[in-house]
Amino acid sequence: MSTAVPLNMNTVRERIVVVGNGIAGQTACDSLRAAGFTGQLTVVGDEPIPAYSRPALSKALLTDGGSHELAAPTHGATEHLGVAAVGLDVDARLVHLDDGTALEFDGLVIATGARPRPLGDGALVLRTLDDALALRERLVARPSVTVIGGGPLGMEVASAAAQAGCEVTVVTDTAPMLPQFGPYLSELFTAAATAAGVRLVYGTATGLQAGTVTLDDGTRITADLVVAAIGDLPNVEWLRGSGLLSDGRLIADSRGRVAPGIVAAGDVAYLPIRGVTRRIPLWNSAIEQARTAAAALLHGDDAPEGDADPYFWTEQFGVHLKAIGHLPADGEPTLLAGDDPRGPALLHWRHPDGAGVAVAINHRIPIPRLRRAAATGELPAPARAAR
Repeated sequence: MSTAVPLNMNTVRERIVVVGNGIAGQTACDSLRAAGFTGQLTVVGDEPIPAYSRPALSKALLTDGGSHELAAPTHGATEHLGVAAVGLDVDARLVHLDDGTALEFDGLVIATGARPRPLGDGALVLRTLDDALALRERLVARPSVTVIGGGPLGMEVASAAAQAGCEVTVVTDTAPMLPQFGPYLSELFTAAATAAGVRLVYGTATGLQAGTVTLDDGTRITADLVVAAIGDLPNVEWLRGSGLLSDGRLIADSRGRVAPGIVAAGDVAYLPIRGVTRRIPLWNSAIEQARTAAAALLHGDDAPEGDADPYFWTEQFGVHLKAIGHLPADGEPTLLAGDDPRGPALLHWRHPDGAGVAVAINHRIPIPRLRRAAATGELPAPARAAR
């Protein structure tokens, strides 16, 4: 990482380039304009279509064709869509694109996101709109489906496939969503999945050939359709040789800064979070990080540090979860609302360091109230309308 110029050096920006046209890139553009940036703003996106809601792809879009569209942007940026960044010259302040052109900048936002971790030929993945549309089309014929990966994405795909009438098997090396949620919530969703007829097979996929998945213990599972949901890889290849990567990772500070005049946000970036440098590849975290990074690009140390608790939601097997705070959570929760922890209910955990987690299960609670519940461990009263 270059440290020739202090990260907190404030410079007047005239040309800002945002690489990545997902929600982090779009939020960065909006935030820059909202903060008063009136200079030349350029956004680069490797997909040839406007930004859209990725969370919708594995939820409503797979089941009932729900909307994935976002409001049209108002930031007025010059858009380069359908082209990808292939290189960065930090000293010359140039972003090189795969169409042979280069963009000059004095401010840069890196928001290139991540891509699915591959399994092998023949497995579908779900990251882009095209992926989701292809998967939805395949589910119409009610094929037998094997999903590799028991994280939230894999289980949402399994839920959509079961709802479509498919015979569904999930291959997972731990209980579904145990690493992401903790044992209590994992058991809740595991019960819902098995009640919906999903078969769980514990093991690690080591190969895939002609629709047959081979596990580490020699077990073979054959299906008409195999979907891989085994994690993601940050899109940092274009940054090789830039001097910004540390052991292959793009590491930012608490304001999203990686070098003078360069910030990062979203799934691509590692940030200091509760004493650990890591990624939080969540939709709302990308939004919060982009707001923080945009402010830091313009205002340096005068901009606030990022400190928002993550917000996450999932819908699967008839269970709708909304969570504020850092998961996973250990132990039994406190029941703040409801008579049955399976819902409708509001649950609360308190981490040893004092941080709170609030989880709504099939409970219609506004996000601000859920956030207050996470902080206080109590059910806040509904806001009263002004008279």
